[in-house]
Amino acid sequence: MAQAVAARVSLRSRERKLQLFLDLFRPGPDTTVLDLGVTDARFGGGSTDNYFEAHYPWPARITAVGNTELERFRAAFPAVRVVRSDGRQLPFADGEFELGFSNAVIEHVAGGRQGQRQFVAELCRVARGVFLATPNRLFPLDPHTLLPFVHWLPPGAARERLLRARGFDDVLDPLGPAGLAALFPYPVRIVNRGLTLVAVGRL
Repeated sequence: MAQAVAARVSLRSRERKLQLFLDLFRPGPDTTVLDLGVTDARFGGGSTDNYFEAHYPWPARITAVGNTELERFRAAFPAVRVVRSDGRQLPFADGEFELGFSNAVIEHVAGGRQGQRQFVAELCRVARGVFLATPNRLFPLDPHTLLPFVHWLPPGAARERLLRARGFDDVLDPLGPAGLAALFPYPVRIVNRGLTLVAVGRL
């Protein structure tokens, strides 16, 4: 039951974020887009992963980057260009993409705030406009585990036990509005939707 509720919340959140992206940047059929942080999964069957690729109007203009093998992703989205890379060191030229998109990835980047800062700096380097979304650390419910306040605990054994008990073994380093804005090399607009934060910037 809890997982079904979480899936519905995630789906609605991803729908709203895609619409916000389209409304703010108004991309067209020639706009090049980098999606930084895809997973090796198809959208659907209860999964909301890779919603962007499944619903963006021009998938052939997307370059998707993930740091794992992406065979299932390739099969699900054959029109999308796929690149395997660490998001903290991207193999693209400065300003190669018109727009950069990243959803619910920055909180999983290893290396603490420095690792997150490198990830954001690379996204800003290769994309002239940036849309980066992440769960809001100040919201009392953690959307990954559906546990209240667990993401407010300091890193350590107690928090790790709670996360593992929920089957979560990934990095979880969430951000509040000020912390998210501080990762960027230039001023950004922070859209606060309660559960979700979105950083929007354009050079």
